[in-house]
Amino acid sequence: MREIVFDTETTGLDPKTGDRMVEIGCIEMVNRVATGHSYHAYYNPERDMPEQAEAVHGLSIGFLSDKPKFSETAHELLEFIEDSPLIAHNARFDFGFLNNELTMASMAEVDMARMIDTIAMAKRRHPGAKLSLDALCSRYGIDRSHRVKHGALLDAELLAQVYVELTGGRQIGLELAAEQASSVVEISSGPAVQREFRAPRPHSASQEELARHKVFLEKMEKPLWAS
Repeated sequence: MREIVFDTETTGLDPKTGDRMVEIGCIEMVNRVATGHSYHAYYNPERDMPEQAEAVHGLSIGFLSDKPKFSETAHELLEFIEDSPLIAHNARFDFGFLNNELTMASMAEVDMARMIDTIAMAKRRHPGAKLSLDALCSRYGIDRSHRVKHGALLDAELLAQVYVELTGGRQIGLELAAEQASSVVEISSGPAVQREFRAPRPHSASQEELARHKVFLEKMEKPLWAS
């Protein structure tokens, strides 16, 4: 099954108040394995970049000013995601911005039925625990040392690994083998037991047995080996 893990960076928290999407990163997975195919794009938001948002992702309006508008390259994104399920962390946030951009470009929105939210999955699996991407990476031992600031493609790559862990992990077979190995009962070695020696019994037929067998065969009518 093909799935797309994605993340976005924005100018703020609410597209209804004029905030825009400035970056998107997508990772293709087939049967829970990353294929190495990805999609990444920056967008000119056609507005200013609040300091609070820039502090999170490091994308300045100067950097984004020469990037294409979303409407100019939206077809590339749609060709990449096709009709695959879309996985995101706090997915309603990312879907909200993606669909806002599609609406502004006079294009059909992405069906919310395609949404898979890893925060909702983490809540069910780890109730009461911290659910941020950083916290889940720490829980599952996923290296995020290269994550200095938020970045859509990098965060999508990390989320893809988290998603695999939330859906059972990469080494289920190895874990099962380890559990089976740990359940083996070990027999401790005790003092040597002296047993009476018994000579091995003979395994070849006696002359009497061979004679009886010959008589038995001669009584058989039309045996298969004689045809």
